[in-house]
Amino acid sequence: MGPKKVSAKDNGDKKKRMMSIELKQEIIEKHERGVRVIELAKIYDRSTSTICTKLKQKDAIKSATPAKGTTILSQLRTYIHEETEKLLLVWVKEKELARDTVTETVICKKARSIYADLVKKEASTSKEASEEVFKASHGWFHNCKKRTGIHSVVRHGEAASADMKAADTYIQKFTVLVAREGYIPQQAFNCDETGLFWKKMPQRTYITAEEKMMPGHKPMKDRLTLALCANASGDCKVKPLLVYHSENPRAFKMHKILKEKLQVMWRANC
Repeated sequence: MGPKKVSAKDNGDKKKRMMSIELKQEIIEKHERGVRVIELAKIYDRSTSTICTKLKQKDAIKSATPAKGTTILSQLRTYIHEETEKLLLVWVKEKELARDTVTETVICKKARSIYADLVKKEASTSKEASEEVFKASHGWFHNCKKRTGIHSVVRHGEAASADMKAADTYIQKFTVLVAREGYIPQQAFNCDETGLFWKKMPQRTYITAEEKMMPGHKPMKDRLTLALCANASGDCKVKPLLVYHSENPRAFKMHKILKEKLQVMWRANC
């Protein structure tokens, strides 16, 4: 007698079969027309307990509205989930108008905060408090983008303050001035500033479905500024000017750095 065969169910290798929202609604519809649970279990090759579970959730399944492209719902969404995303969308819009940058991490953290507030409010007005833990995971965020239409865009530097038309006009005026006065390249100097931001803002942010782009802005964060100046011929470069809010930074004292030995002119922005 040969060895006993072990089925996939016995060795735990049987994969869990997910049911699409359309299939769940079809089972509920047939049951309402009079088809018995045991017959539905045979038709759809599911256990009777699975069929009974779906029938108990029929109100939620009927009202379920999956996102575009979503066919399977692993968990049924409650009223609190819907309200959380509505309030979250309002918050994203407010951040968008304030020109603030919002990342996936920031949005998920805010979603958990809103959900917790709603659960607490629901518990104070209802005897049945929700015990479900809302994690606001990456998968939730991916589906939330489909439902609400929020999308990621790249911020465009200093687009909020740059006047391209005025810059083009100035170039023309400056060219005429140089030709009229007879200046040579050694006499024409240009000075500009650049900065190192200690708290650099992300280049991408999420905005609502109605908007297509997000104007840039100058991040007003802790930074040091360098002013660079040189003439058009490049044979005369002025010593860079460094501007920082502290006259004697703590890091300089810790590492025994002398400002006098730096190849810059130090100025405190008090």
